[in-house]
Amino acid sequence: MTSRPIRLLACGLVSASALACLAPGGARAFPEATPKKAGNGVPGRFNAITDVPGIRVGQVQSTEPPYLTGSTVVYTPGEPVAGVDVRGGSPGTWMTEMLSPANANPGTDAIVLTGGSVWGMDVGVGAMRWLEDHKKITIPVVPGAVIYDIGRGGDDRARPTASWGYRAMDAAEGGPVRQGTVGAGTGAVTANGSLKGGVGTASVELDDGTVVGALVVVNALGSTVDPKDCTLYGAELGIGREFAGLRKPSRAECEPIEGTARDRNTTIAVVATSASMENAAVTRMATAAQDGLARAMNPAHTLHDGDTVYSVATGTGRKLANDNDDDTPALARIGAAAADTLSRAVAHAMLAATSARQYKSYCDTYPSACANLHRQQRRGEGA
Repeated sequence: MTSRPIRLLACGLVSASALACLAPGGARAFPEATPKKAGNGVPGRFNAITDVPGIRVGQVQSTEPPYLTGSTVVYTPGEPVAGVDVRGGSPGTWMTEMLSPANANPGTDAIVLTGGSVWGMDVGVGAMRWLEDHKKITIPVVPGAVIYDIGRGGDDRARPTASWGYRAMDAAEGGPVRQGTVGAGTGAVTANGSLKGGVGTASVELDDGTVVGALVVVNALGSTVDPKDCTLYGAELGIGREFAGLRKPSRAECEPIEGTARDRNTTIAVVATSASMENAAVTRMATAAQDGLARAMNPAHTLHDGDTVYSVATGTGRKLANDNDDDTPALARIGAAAADTLSRAVAHAMLAATSARQYKSYCDTYPSACANLHRQQRRGEGA
């Protein structure tokens, strides 16, 4: 692969907006409920973002004291067009302006999701170095976003470095994606730190063969749990037997819990589709997918979250466009599927997470809800 001339010095205009992150501070889980179908589709083979052709995922992490952090890369070797939507009030991102429909947007080589707050930008550099070494790309386009997990392992300086991005790229592959307390979700928490967050993924194949996938790092100020009955909001959108065995927690377990990690948050995600899209259309898919976060956690998009969703369209052929009326139905279906799939991915992140340090997982907090879950779901190997 050769470098692309269009990648000019604009690629060096890296946003330092991550600085704001340093502010202190199956169906609805009822046994007899009928699961919904997302867009009349079915989960992909792995129920993961890697069901979308041209998507690979690599993850590295450390839970050894004083570390509790990690990094996730979504490797896109086909250089697909990408978009981004930022809704949180304290985002930590870089290269987002390159993805604007008003700018060059030459194609994305990889997307980095990482712990470490602003220091996590080093991980993006490591991913770029891997692309330079292995793919001979002179100016790699590697946008990314960070979560605030500083100090959760015990040391503010125990955070990902450039070598983590390099190793994550080395590890990137298709197939099943590990979920839970892995990668960028290793130090993630939710609901003011009252529950362990993590990495989650899901996919859907629509009736016309289009595949939509999502990968999320759940590290939210808000809660993914409905306070009325302690079920997971995102599980309402499960397809078929995706959340088979998940139950409403017992009344004795469903009690209010208090967290201690206020104002140190951010949920970040990537949604992808096998469709071919123009830049404005793929950007709109990221916008639609943000609704999936809002349905799966409450509140979402707060001043103390940096909620950011990247989007990629890996297909070839005629590109779907926002200004083509004939494309409107397809774009609406794909956008709705992206939102639903992202909600489902949030639920998978919570179910696959394992307790770490003082942060208890959903399944350890509400054991009656998870007692009958499929073993592979508990291990975070997909549905």
